[in-house]
Amino acid sequence: MRIIITGASSGLGEAMALHYAAPSQRLVLMARREDRLNDVAERCRAQGAEVETVIADVTDFGRMRRIGEELAQGDIGRIIFNAGVSVGHSGGVTPFEDFEKLFKTNFLSVHALLEPIIPKLIAQGSGELVFISSLASLLTMPTSIAYSSSKRALNAYAEGLHHQLSLHGIKVMTIMPGFIDSEMTRKNRFKMPFLLTTEAGVACIAGAIERKRIRYAFPFRFYLMIRIVSLFPQSLRDKIVNFTNFKKGT
Repeated sequence: MRIIITGASSGLGEAMALHYAAPSQRLVLMARREDRLNDVAERCRAQGAEVETVIADVTDFGRMRRIGEELAQGDIGRIIFNAGVSVGHSGGVTPFEDFEKLFKTNFLSVHALLEPIIPKLIAQGSGELVFISSLASLLTMPTSIAYSSSKRALNAYAEGLHHQLSLHGIKVMTIMPGFIDSEMTRKNRFKMPFLLTTEAGVACIAGAIERKRIRYAFPFRFYLMIRIVSLFPQSLRDKIVNFTNFKKGT
């Protein structure tokens, strides 16, 4: 199977690349940091995988569309849209620049790459699209408005694609992790509930992909807490959110 992974130079992307690296496996690894991506690629090759690297900044939409056209020339088994950024948690008004950065990286870049690929998937009548979202997309905290908004937009996009493409034999999956140890989460200066190791997080994601879960949120206890809070009256939800922010020191 030909597997394409974006944001593959570190964190979850790096760990997923190594997870799937095996003899007869073909990987296309994409990231903007060339040295780090090449290091990941060499380790995947050492495990027997055939690896192609693509150096690209996902916010360069013109380049992403060209890459999509090139990828569409070959078979596509699975694309894991993992590239994403966060600007951390902060109070006050979110600067426009942060919104722009997060929406370009976490959301708009996805369609820039996919636009030329979708007709290919429909023509071949198969393929898997995996979107790495976040539990933060389900409950927006006032300290992470831009990040949560970008991930919620991604959820809506993936949901629409699922309905559109399932008729053509294409699987669309949305994975919503909680806190996983990575370069991104290490910027947080508060205790992260139910924090998972990178290995545990990747195991959950890979398991959900193999089971073809359309929507999968984990850890389950964290997801269940969010679901329960969402059922509370608004006044009680407000108190819980305010208390949580106080515990973060914001």
